[in-house]
Amino acid sequence: MSASHGESAARREAEARPYDLVIGGGLLVHPEKGTSAAGDIAVRDGRIVAVVEPGGAQGKYAEYLDAHGLLVTPGLIDLHTHVYDGATGLGIAADLAGVRSGVTTVVDAGSSGSDNFDDFRRTVVSPSATRVLSWLNISRHGLTRGSTELAGHDDIRSADTIGTILAGRDVIRGVKIRMSRSVVGENGLEPLRAAKRVTAQVAAETGRPFPVMVHVGNAPPEFGDVLDLLGPGDVVTHAFHGKAGGLFPEAGSGPLPQARDAVERGVRLDVGHGSASFAFDTMERALEHGIRPHTISTDIHRKSLSGPVHGLTTTMTKLLAAGLTLNETVRAVTCEAAESIGLAGEIGSLAEGRVADIALLDRVEDPTPLVDAEGRTRTTGHRLTAVAAVRAGVTHRIRKADA
Repeated sequence: MSASHGESAARREAEARPYDLVIGGGLLVHPEKGTSAAGDIAVRDGRIVAVVEPGGAQGKYAEYLDAHGLLVTPGLIDLHTHVYDGATGLGIAADLAGVRSGVTTVVDAGSSGSDNFDDFRRTVVSPSATRVLSWLNISRHGLTRGSTELAGHDDIRSADTIGTILAGRDVIRGVKIRMSRSVVGENGLEPLRAAKRVTAQVAAETGRPFPVMVHVGNAPPEFGDVLDLLGPGDVVTHAFHGKAGGLFPEAGSGPLPQARDAVERGVRLDVGHGSASFAFDTMERALEHGIRPHTISTDIHRKSLSGPVHGLTTTMTKLLAAGLTLNETVRAVTCEAAESIGLAGEIGSLAEGRVADIALLDRVEDPTPLVDAEGRTRTTGHRLTAVAAVRAGVTHRIRKADA
């Protein structure tokens, strides 16, 4: 028997096998294309194997999810979370932020550093049903010693950080650094320069871009000075906060010139809601000036879980209330987020062959006011809620208590 005949027989056998899962009748949202259409998705061996018209996923299947009346999107990706539960004061369980909330991938933003990443991997990454990735903190301690992780002279050990990244590159997708007055103390911009040197060396050794995620807050250092050090693919989280010294330097002014320059050279702006870092007013002004968020993340942690954040679908609803379209909002938590962490070929899409990370969302009629980190409110007629998350082909139905 020829090799080609054997390959054809193997292909026919694979095609004849029952699907593991069919998601039927939902409105399939393809954010990278900007299109939506009713259809079915068939899953086998943890990957999407067919995307067809309603009723088109013929044959046997082990499980069927009825998605009629629901949005079916790529699995949601929360680019900024804190899930080092038990090791930091901020951490919550990864699956609470993840599949129990309709989110298939969470990226922990700097809770661990080179001293404790192995423990983070063992206690959080490995046992979680959610895909857990990491922005490794440039501080070797991560956030395990509180909020002054960059104030000491020995907090950054670049060689250790590089070694940790190279050994854990499947999980570590970039470097996290907090650049605000309360964190860096008298060190100014030097910690960010050190982070950029680390990411440049990792990129050179791995042959792929390696970004830095920068937390911005109260100056010094000045927001514009931080932006000037960033390059293509780097992420600014908390970019739309309402504090002084942010995106808009003065009342009634246009955006900071360095912000436009940064976006034009490929710096990515992330929401990073958190307890104090998202303002409706700032977002609405940004949209008026043509500046849109690349990604939407929660900065969910123990203090923000019960409010004002609540979860990623609530944060998405707030961005809809601020003026983003549904497709822009879904893009920001799927294909754009996947691009930010170098996984655009694997997740963030409903295309055939991709990992079967899928979210089923409902648009629930609800006039409840939405609250930002400044205590200001907006009201919409509907909010997004998660009904189920499919993580690598495994279904996680959302309990009402978690939604």
